[in-house]
Amino acid sequence: MTMPEGGCACGQVRYRMRSGPMFVHCCHCRECQRQTGSAFVINALIETDRVETLAGATEAIPVPGESGRPQIIHRCPTCKVALWSCYGGRLALSFVRVGALDEPASLPPDVHIYVRSKLPWVALPAGAPAFEAYYDSRELWPAESLDRRRAILG
Repeated sequence: MTMPEGGCACGQVRYRMRSGPMFVHCCHCRECQRQTGSAFVINALIETDRVETLAGATEAIPVPGESGRPQIIHRCPTCKVALWSCYGGRLALSFVRVGALDEPASLPPDVHIYVRSKLPWVALPAGAPAFEAYYDSRELWPAESLDRRRAILG
C-alpha cells in the first residue's frame, strides 16, 4: 500500500503519512465550518510521529476550539493552507486534512460527527455512521486502532 502524501497549495510544504490512519472523521461542527470556510472537514487521525515532513516546515497556529481547549493548526507559512491539527493539547495525535492529500478519495470518512450542525443541504451517504455530537470510539474503531490510540494517549 502506498502511504498517503499531500501538501499545501504553493508546494512549499510536503508530507507523508507513514501508515494508514487510525480512523477518519467527517466533522460538521460550526468551528470546522468556520475554520475551513466549508460545510465540513475530513480528518484522518494518526499518530503525530507518523506524519513525516518531506519538504518545508509548518507554522503551528493556536486557535480556540469548540471544547474551550486550543486547537493547534499546522499551516504552510507561505500560502496558509491547513495541513493538520492537534486538539486539546494532545500533541501526540494529529488530524490530517484529507482534502490536502494528493489522493483525497483514498481516505473516505468512517464516521460523520457533529451532524447537529450539519448544513441542511449536505446529504450523508446512506448507512454512514452519524452522530449528533461525538461518539464512543470503543464502539466503532477497529481493535488495532484502539491499541494505537492507547499507546499514545494512555
